[in-house]
Amino acid sequence: MSDIESVLNETRVFPPSTEFASHANVPSLSAYQELCRQAQTDYTGFWKKQADEHILWHKPFTNVLDETTPPFFKWFDDGELNVSFNCLDRHLATQPDKAAIIFEADDGAVIHLNYRDLHTQVCQFANGLRSRGIKKGDCVVIYMPMRIEAVVAMQACARIGAIHSVVFGGFSAKSLHERIVDAGAVAVITADEQTRGGKNNPLKATVDSAIALGGADSVKSVIVYQHSGNKVPFDATKDIWWHTLITGQLSECEPEWVNAEHPLFTLYTSGSTGKPKGVQHSSAGYLLGTMVSMKWIFDYQANDVFWCTADVGWITGHSYVAYGPLAMGATQVIFEGVPTYPDAGRFWKIIQDHKVTTFYTAPTAIRSLIKLGPDLPEQYDLSSLRLLGSVGEPINPEAWMWYYQKIGQSRCPIVDTWWQTETGSHMIAPTPGAVALKPGSCTFPLPGIEMAVVDEAGDEVDNGKGGFLVIKRPFPSQIRTLWGDPERFKKAYFPEEIGRGKYYLAGDSAYRDNDGYFWIMGRIDDVLNVSGHRLGTMEIESALVASPLVAEAAVVGRPHEIKGESVVAFVVLKNDRPEGEEAIKIINELRNWVAKEIGPIAKPEEIRFGDNLPKTRSGKIMRRLLRTLAKGETITQDTSTLENPAILEQLK
Repeated sequence: MSDIESVLNETRVFPPSTEFASHANVPSLSAYQELCRQAQTDYTGFWKKQADEHILWHKPFTNVLDETTPPFFKWFDDGELNVSFNCLDRHLATQPDKAAIIFEADDGAVIHLNYRDLHTQVCQFANGLRSRGIKKGDCVVIYMPMRIEAVVAMQACARIGAIHSVVFGGFSAKSLHERIVDAGAVAVITADEQTRGGKNNPLKATVDSAIALGGADSVKSVIVYQHSGNKVPFDATKDIWWHTLITGQLSECEPEWVNAEHPLFTLYTSGSTGKPKGVQHSSAGYLLGTMVSMKWIFDYQANDVFWCTADVGWITGHSYVAYGPLAMGATQVIFEGVPTYPDAGRFWKIIQDHKVTTFYTAPTAIRSLIKLGPDLPEQYDLSSLRLLGSVGEPINPEAWMWYYQKIGQSRCPIVDTWWQTETGSHMIAPTPGAVALKPGSCTFPLPGIEMAVVDEAGDEVDNGKGGFLVIKRPFPSQIRTLWGDPERFKKAYFPEEIGRGKYYLAGDSAYRDNDGYFWIMGRIDDVLNVSGHRLGTMEIESALVASPLVAEAAVVGRPHEIKGESVVAFVVLKNDRPEGEEAIKIINELRNWVAKEIGPIAKPEEIRFGDNLPKTRSGKIMRRLLRTLAKGETITQDTSTLENPAILEQLK
């Protein structure tokens, strides 16, 4: 790892404007450094102060950090709270009429929902869940369109102490089935259909197919929100309409007060070893991470209109749609559709119409919009914007510059945020009133987060040298364990071979420049980042091998100017290697197969056939060689350990 050198030579620097800094929550570099100094001097005292200031406690905590059984750290673990209470009830006395959500549907219809009405909806639905026998500690899978109701469902689960597990609405029945079974879900909350880009896509039918695959006997209720109104399969012994469930329910619901370490949710993320991993987050520590990052990184101000474009099926939609903005009392935009419907100006029109001040989206979306209309933003009034954000993968400098100049009109700072499903909230990102920006760099860690770049032995490397990105100390919002698999959690995130199990291994390679800025260089494992979605190669390989045509498959990523990475599959068929029209026919068949097994986002962009795959004598597939082939580069790596080096020529 320490042999990796950066080929990026980025010298542009953009210091904070005096005007922005004068109103910022962290108004100067010295103010940022003072927060860091406080954390360095008294780590637990620093986080105690943050927890006292930001969270409303039902029972105050006396313990801050319990490190007695690493890596199973506990924060504030003798305190009690309710996350929904912290997001909703706390605002009823001070700003009940303030808009909590401005919802824009795919067809352009707009709904404004204030904090009082959102609280009522959450309480009625929470009472409805309780009426179905759902209680504290039960797991509920949420498979919903990107609508207000998805947030209501999440908040209602939090209110009664149920553990939610949101599954992205684009996942297939098979992927949904795996997650329902692993979580042991007692209920699934879904909709008849979802609407995206003018098209209705099935959700309820997919839930039925998932349950029909077997092993989901734990599911006693399927709650269905009537969105499209189209006819869907309905089993009255298990299914119940959302509107029926809430009819007659009280508009108040006493929150379930839970321990700070009570699991708020699990969220499944693809792993490099096949089976999806159920990342488990706590209640208090996770909530605190979202709140301090809203304050420090998004520089939250009371009059902001905040818009994070992420779906709630991903961690970004959890932290910066369902929880962080509501806990801070913000007004936020939620959008049901896609950025290109009815045209490529949709994002910019939403910003104009709702006077968005903070806009947080993915480099994939930015690159797509550049390609579709680089000058299109000039047709819209984007003067309300004051802050831009980027999430999901490193943003390349030229896309950063377009974002800065065309969308931010060279006056809005860009917070390029590095974090993960497992970290729960931002780890490295600029505090925009304090830190000078460098296009492509996520800059510095948040106060109280200790990051480092290390070699295989766990020793820090010199500036300019690549290495493993690690977090050196436990922090409140971090993953607590993997659902039902603590051993896998330890091996995956605290490996003995790097830092002797003391450091959280992020799975990314990175380096620091001479000014101490962090630059992310990519994944060190076989997890792909396609259009901001992390997909395990093993999951896609498993889907391919499940086809009756395929004997073996290996999947790698290749850089893609829009998606970040595209999927390239190397496939060995059970029959002879096809050519010509037959090859094209089988390629299309396999791409559609993967879409059915996992979802359209996992479809390989290219499939190459071979008589075999490059393997070592021990049978290990040499994926690093396949990555080189996929990029069209010349192989310079050592191939002496290969059992069949001649196969490389065939797979070019």
